[in-house]
Amino acid sequence: MCGRYAASRRPEDLAGIFEIEKWEPEETLEPDYNVAPTKEVYAVLDRPLKDADDPRPVRQLRTLKWGLVPSWSKTPEGGARMINARAETVHEKPSYRRAFASRRCILPADGYYEWVTGKQERDLEVEGKKKRPRKQPYFVTPADGSVFAMAGLYEFWRDRTLPDDHPRAWWVTCSVITTEAETSPLAVAPAEGPHALAEIHPRMPLMLTPDRWDAWLDPSRTDPEDLRELLAPPPPGLMRAYPVTTAVSNVRNNGPELLKELAAPEEGTLF
Repeated sequence: MCGRYAASRRPEDLAGIFEIEKWEPEETLEPDYNVAPTKEVYAVLDRPLKDADDPRPVRQLRTLKWGLVPSWSKTPEGGARMINARAETVHEKPSYRRAFASRRCILPADGYYEWVTGKQERDLEVEGKKKRPRKQPYFVTPADGSVFAMAGLYEFWRDRTLPDDHPRAWWVTCSVITTEAETSPLAVAPAEGPHALAEIHPRMPLMLTPDRWDAWLDPSRTDPEDLRELLAPPPPGLMRAYPVTTAVSNVRNNGPELLKELAAPEEGTLF
């Protein structure tokens, strides 16, 4: 899954990486080293500009709320639970299939956090025999330092309790697409700890390599079967993972120190 990530790149940097044509300075977000559900996040998308005569899609950097609210929802309350969409079923799930067909985006990140869950403790948790122990968070990021481009979806939701001209009449929300975690060796693995992403968690965000960006963002591509080909996992061996402070487990903590690599897992945590 993806329940927390880091995003510290500035809009001007993202504009160069993704060839952004349009972004609003007033929507600038501060670097966030502990992005959690319901927060405002950057999204790259191709869409015609509002009130423009030219109907062509324009590559934009937009600020969306993480936690997708389907257009048909009566209230936005379920958005916090819809932060992830599974690549295997995104084309058929009622909450995601319309967005998958025409409202796809890229959520740029430095990387994501995941907490180690061993198989034995997972089994005990399922059986209700053991309380969740203190776990070691890991930060997963491209080994070459490039942007972690997560495949995403976005959706519009109209708050009918507000007038049309109200600034919060429309919500624009998003979700991260996840896939099965890689079982192949990490490009750089910690000396003590997991050597594959699947040893950390069975799911991971679907990272799009640059050769897929244009096709993924193209709103003219609407055939689900054609789009599903873009959901293939990236080549193996691109990622590294390392242990970070358990302070990241508290969403109130934020700062570049959360990304500092630890020499070994913290005492009292598990692998």
